[in-house]
Amino acid sequence: KPLQDNPERGWGQLFTEFFNKNVQIHNHARNGRSTKSFIDEMLWKAVYDSLQTGDYLFIQFGHNDQKIYDSTRYADPHGAYKSNLEKFITESRSKNAIPVLLTPVMRRRFDQQGQFYDVHGDYPSAVRDIAKQKNVPLIDLHQSSKKLIIDLGVEGSKKIFLWVEPGKYTRFPEGRQDNTHFTEHGARRVAGLVAKQLKELNLPLKNYLLDVNKE
Repeated sequence: KPLQDNPERGWGQLFTEFFNKNVQIHNHARNGRSTKSFIDEMLWKAVYDSLQTGDYLFIQFGHNDQKIYDSTRYADPHGAYKSNLEKFITESRSKNAIPVLLTPVMRRRFDQQGQFYDVHGDYPSAVRDIAKQKNVPLIDLHQSSKKLIIDLGVEGSKKIFLWVEPGKYTRFPEGRQDNTHFTEHGARRVAGLVAKQLKELNLPLKNYLLDVNKE
């Protein structure tokens, strides 16, 4: 995400804050990409070419794979989505890298009665299935971010998403009410969830973590 005049951040941009100086993070995430478009646009090739022995590869997709109206991005959860994730796993392992799968982070959705509901369909369970089948470490961000949103509540959860007042940023002159993308504060909270679960996975990378309870 652009840094200038832009309140929006991805959690990967804040992930570095949770590690000591001995860890280098290369964030190859691109806004709006699915597993399909990430491959088709040669973005995966750039990741694959750069992988070295012992690298950890954090893999998270799903939001844009859902977009059935867009043939450049749509990937069926039981078909192309699974096979694309398997491709990332197999090819990263061929470079002696260590893949880690993440379920999609939750969107903020509450009904008129204030009850939270999920809109991700079969995509999270597809990731969990592949993690089991391929023996890949799994960070279930879908579940942990759901808990965070519910704990914050209908109003409190707006603070982590891109709810922007009119006139504050030239990028959003009329303001914005976005329940998918995060503010810097929100991205930091989500990155903290990833760091905390990484520690619980007990992978060697945990030894380089700093404070996983940062808010």
